[in-house]
Amino acid sequence: MVKAVFPGTFDPPTVGHLDIVTRAAAAFDELIVATGVNQSKNRLFGPQERIEMLTELVEPFPNVRIGTFDGLLVDYCRAEGAGVIVKGLRSAADYDYELQMAQLNRRMTGVDTLFFPTAPENAFISSSWVKEIARLGGDVSSFVTPAVHARLPNKL
Repeated sequence: MVKAVFPGTFDPPTVGHLDIVTRAAAAFDELIVATGVNQSKNRLFGPQERIEMLTELVEPFPNVRIGTFDGLLVDYCRAEGAGVIVKGLRSAADYDYELQMAQLNRRMTGVDTLFFPTAPENAFISSSWVKEIARLGGDVSSFVTPAVHARLPNKL
């Protein structure tokens, strides 16, 4: 059985995240969508809210569950028995950053990283842009699920 972890801040989850979950769920026996703490990111939603949104997002996938971690991702993978980290790539800049992290993770623990190129229609979507556009009154309904979209006005 091959178990993978799809880590992220997911603040908020986007349709780009859903695309990666859909594809990774089909590729692995079990997928853990793990929301972590990234001190360098300014979060709009609290940890419990992100877990709730992710739980709604993965409901259609019986082999996907939500997890949380604080600390090194590779330590979390080891504790969960996951041998693969899943990452979505939107651009060459993402690749440059994620490749170094993947090589470091593999060197530290032997955990491999599998990159999923983002679907072209989602390549420009990021949680940061969704928050910025929403804060400025723009329509982000095509970038997030209806459940996430319903939560945004209360947070802005």
